[in-house]
Amino acid sequence: MPRTPIKEPPAPAPELARLPVQERLIAASLRLFAAQGVEGTSVQEIVAAAGVTKGAMYHYFASKDDLLYEIYHRLLGRQTERLNAIADGPGTAAERVRAAAADVVESTLDSIEEAIVSFRSVHMLPNPQRAQVRAERRRYHERFRALVEEGQRDGAFRKDVPADLAVHFFFGSVNQLGTWYHRDGGLTRQQIAEHYADLFLASLRVE
Repeated sequence: MPRTPIKEPPAPAPELARLPVQERLIAASLRLFAAQGVEGTSVQEIVAAAGVTKGAMYHYFASKDDLLYEIYHRLLGRQTERLNAIADGPGTAAERVRAAAADVVESTLDSIEEAIVSFRSVHMLPNPQRAQVRAERRRYHERFRALVEEGQRDGAFRKDVPADLAVHFFFGSVNQLGTWYHRDGGLTRQQIAEHYADLFLASLRVE
């Protein structure tokens, strides 16, 4: 009886071909999640786009949820490292708050697909992973808020508005970047980041 030929996985997109398998899966899933949503994307589509077998995917990720979590975890992890470096660095509290505000905007725009997918879909994660996401996000916000509180203590920022409220207000606008930002727009990522930081600082300064 003739053997059934082993079906080879399809070739990945050329720009993914040189990536390690794990990175290829993340890149392929990000592209698909951004284009058609997590719910509208099948595991088969992910492995086909990555040019791997399902067995190869399950070696690294147990499900689409794991891929979605990894996308968000990596973005927030990078931003947290940058925030910590700014918070622990030189300068007044006001200077560091401004640098942190500009950085989170620019890093979000640099990874706008990851940001859009995360903001749109992270609520669909199972409870354990959603709890991890919330804990990671809370740590980031607490460090950012601590910088604002430092500025309030040293007299650079107004004290009549709670720091927590000011931070939530700012990040509400950051979370909306994906609804209007286009890479071919009239402003560069750095210019947008500088404007956002200036607007945030203006709302905090003592009149």
